[in-house]
Amino acid sequence: MANTIWRAPRAARHRRLARPFFIDKNPGNFQHIALIHLLLPNARVIDVRRDPMANGVALYRHLLGDGWSFACDLGDIGRFYRDYVLLMAHFDAVLPGRIHRVIYEDLVHDTEKQIRRLLARLGLPYEDACLKFHETERAVLTPSAAQVRRPVFRDGLDHWRRFEPWLGPLEAGLGPALADWR
Repeated sequence: MANTIWRAPRAARHRRLARPFFIDKNPGNFQHIALIHLLLPNARVIDVRRDPMANGVALYRHLLGDGWSFACDLGDIGRFYRDYVLLMAHFDAVLPGRIHRVIYEDLVHDTEKQIRRLLARLGLPYEDACLKFHETERAVLTPSAAQVRRPVFRDGLDHWRRFEPWLGPLEAGLGPALADWR
């Protein structure tokens, strides 16, 4: 779901490092794109999308904090994802070209190409370190912290299929988004 990269001089006093950009990776940012656009008109929004069934199972498996109670019910996850796809389609229509979409599966299959495409869109230079993110020494405080310590791997792409017999509520909640999520 949407990440936001901001280059906002007025926000400098709130940042600890003197870098030209800051990133807010809250997956719920997509709900606030209109407000972000109004407050930070130069913000760049990156919508990273994953197959809805894989995404739904991944959400269901993680114990997420406050504000993510929908992630405890497969049907709710499906409806939430469906609404996300619809809202992002709206923003694509009213803010054409403002949102850069990355399909997770494409990123896994051709990481360098997708990273170069993303960086070009952001006006940033490519660095080899982008492909060596797993070698970083910095702390990672997200539910995917263990995955960040590994190179990009494909074994999670179809992990959801082993649970397929029990995913009827997720599939029903997704409705048309199951086929039209890209």
